[in-house]
Amino acid sequence: MQILSATSAFPQNYYRQQDMETALEQYWGDQLPHPEALRRLHRQVGVDGRHLALTMEQYPELAGWGEANDHWIRVAQDLGECAIKRAVVQAGLDLTDLHAFFFTSVTGIASPSIEARLVNRMGLSPTIRRIPMFGLGCVAGAAGISRAADYVRAYPDQAAVLLSVELCSLTLQRNDLSMANLISAGLFGDGAAAVILGGAQLETNAACGPKILATRSIFYPETEDMMGWNISERGFEIVLSREVPNLIRRQLAHDVDAFLDDHGYSRAHIGNWVLHTGGPKVLEAVEEALDFKNGELNASWESLRRVGNLSSASVLVVLEEVMKNRRPARGTLGLLAAMGPGFCSELVLLEW
Repeated sequence: MQILSATSAFPQNYYRQQDMETALEQYWGDQLPHPEALRRLHRQVGVDGRHLALTMEQYPELAGWGEANDHWIRVAQDLGECAIKRAVVQAGLDLTDLHAFFFTSVTGIASPSIEARLVNRMGLSPTIRRIPMFGLGCVAGAAGISRAADYVRAYPDQAAVLLSVELCSLTLQRNDLSMANLISAGLFGDGAAAVILGGAQLETNAACGPKILATRSIFYPETEDMMGWNISERGFEIVLSREVPNLIRRQLAHDVDAFLDDHGYSRAHIGNWVLHTGGPKVLEAVEEALDFKNGELNASWESLRRVGNLSSASVLVVLEEVMKNRRPARGTLGLLAAMGPGFCSELVLLEW
């Protein structure tokens, strides 16, 4: 099993963090009792700018969740098609070589789902297997790689594509002045990423990415209130507990060490780390838990700075950066990981 390609696609609307602070102050208006607190929060999240599905001027005009979701369906197809076409070219394949289509998002809903609409729009094979996934949130990029790896393990002469599209800005709540919503308004951005995986018997002439040696899913019981959505007539209302970094500090090192030990390795054997860009407090908790001191998460920090937290697409964008610009030496072991609602973790052991 091997990752053949990883590519991203972003909306054309890109705004600096300072400009978004000003727009959000106007958006909330008199509802916001302390604008300086918003500015302080947004300057602590480590984000320089973000892509948005719409122009900043369009958000105050949205009539409600239905209209926002219509935009999600439209933009998700545009970005999804772009990301997949790039990934197919990079993998040295044709669109007709894709036999399974995994799609994940937690920022909008559609039936038929987005991958079904893209089968029609892109002329994909009518026999392609469709696997839409909703609700996994930030962990879904890593979990999607794991599930796609399961597929190509079963069908070693085939290729599977994973598409993540997250348009977090379309979930913004005008009447929610909770700390979680204020922080998320400064942290999350919009974007898409596609990853193509091939089985051991699939032939391609492309310069491929890492092999997948093993995967593991870890669920933490009684933690479902830490992260996710409260869904109402207003749409998606963010749930984000300040306990998430503490859970990472308590659990992550044990889970990583146990996973690696089961395959005859330790943390000392891992030469490359691809981590979800959860935010400064999450990345700092990971660094503390895993005793990182030598810039192991530089690619994740840089992605956070450039485009913000992209939920499930984040770890895939970091993977793309590593494959393009930070590729380890051949034979280097790596670990790809993400965490999300459940609360849960997903670990993927790689060999470059």
